[in-house]
Amino acid sequence: MPTYYPINQMINMKLNQTTLDKLEDILGESEYVVRYERGNFQSGWCLLESRRIVVLNKFLNLEARINTLLELIPQLDIQFDKLTHNSQKVYEEVKKMSLTPAE
Repeated sequence: MPTYYPINQMINMKLNQTTLDKLEDILGESEYVVRYERGNFQSGWCLLESRRIVVLNKFLNLEARINTLLELIPQLDIQFDKLTHNSQKVYEEVKKMSLTPAE
């Protein structure tokens, strides 16, 4: 399994609520529902694909929520054409980050 750069090494993404909101917007515009629930989540998230629901552990801190979505989004069926222009730019950056191995 490849190693990836952590989010805080990427120049254009900051660990703040705005970044989390942008990542959630990508999912929302692709008709995924993001829910924060408590439970015994192995990796911090659970995907109910047939219902397009992403469930994140509500006890994750902001950095963990962002990193979890950055890991998850490239694996999902994101409908690029349905994204707003701003979300398309963020999505492209997320995809690029997922393909960039650490040194």
